[in-house]
Amino acid sequence: MKRDLRSDALEIINSAIESSQVDKTLGPALKRFRARFGALETICIAIGKAAWKMAKVAYEVLDGAIKKGVVITKYGHSEGKIPCFEIYEAGHPLPDENSIKATERVIDMVKELGPEDHVIFLVSGGGSALFELPLPGLTLSDIIQISDKLLKSGADISEFNTVRKHLSAVKGGRFAQLCYPARVHTFVLSDVIGNRLDTVASGPAFPDSSTSDEAFKVLEKYGIEITEKIRSALSKETPKSLENVETEVVGSIELACETALKKAQELGYNSMLLTTSLTCEAKEAGRFLGAVAREVSASDRPLKKPAAVICGGETVVRVTGTGQGGRNQELALSASIEIKGMEGIVLASVGTDGTDGPTDAAGGIVDGETYEKILISTGKKPEEFLKNNDSYNALKAANALIITGPTGTNVNDVVLLLVGE
Repeated sequence: MKRDLRSDALEIINSAIESSQVDKTLGPALKRFRARFGALETICIAIGKAAWKMAKVAYEVLDGAIKKGVVITKYGHSEGKIPCFEIYEAGHPLPDENSIKATERVIDMVKELGPEDHVIFLVSGGGSALFELPLPGLTLSDIIQISDKLLKSGADISEFNTVRKHLSAVKGGRFAQLCYPARVHTFVLSDVIGNRLDTVASGPAFPDSSTSDEAFKVLEKYGIEITEKIRSALSKETPKSLENVETEVVGSIELACETALKKAQELGYNSMLLTTSLTCEAKEAGRFLGAVAREVSASDRPLKKPAAVICGGETVVRVTGTGQGGRNQELALSASIEIKGMEGIVLASVGTDGTDGPTDAAGGIVDGETYEKILISTGKKPEEFLKNNDSYNALKAANALIITGPTGTNVNDVVLLLVGE
């Protein structure tokens, strides 16, 4: 019986996303917290793309312990009211006025806490844009301008966060300082390679390892000019130690990729987890994995067919065009060029949060026919779309988008290559 590679790919990808759902990751951690502290009353703050589901799980597991809380998540990611919580939706990948309004409400809620108080802080990817308050002397416009330039420059997430931590009143450990002397218990759903806790959501409640000097070097590296007031803000150093915080990582790309590996093996594929730290340009990753596909297809190297190669990470896009897309779609489009005309190959690349860049797609899924479908449907070669950073419209023309809607989790991207017999 011939394999349905596309169906298998989607099943493997879905298993990875499902394993990262917060009821499976955060729930057990909060049960341990409750066993440790008993009937403790707390404030709960949840930020990021998975904030709503994290807050919902916290409310259910802690069973009356939360006296009040705030959720700050991306537009369209709230699923309704949660008792005890004020729910805000705000801008991503760039902050907006709602980001500021919601963050000010959080600060108002924690600023009068004492040494006997506790804050449960639920953090997921996307929190950098959603949880924001500029340092005194700066405006939201200043933050947006710098963030937009960094997004388009090709800077990786660590470089991006190094700069914006030094422009923010809540990032880089400064939120924990605002909560002091209350204790902050942070539970992190990591979307950062290596689970660097000072980088996830720009580390609001974790000592910052980056420095002002490093922030200036990032801007210099990408040729980004700054005003004197931004230069002054960047010169103010973030806290390098915090006395009132403890942190636990409850979900990560490693878990998602290991689940994908297990599912691929169950489906009968010779499988390997190649890396969980894919960080190069998206189009280069697509080109490389296309080359791997050709090697497996022709020579059964590095795996015999049927083969599954799994990668996790977060690639970057250097924006030089005017099109629409995201890093996963650009990776998939690039791979479609490398495998055009070949049979028995499928590549899928998705953001586990369900949103890839400023689009409604989670990513893309391509095979040897995708190239020709794009060409026939649009009259343009995929290379033209790739050059214009217009992967969304190229893949849409070939029915090659993966659209999941918000998944309620966020642990980086999963890339899957399948090569059939």
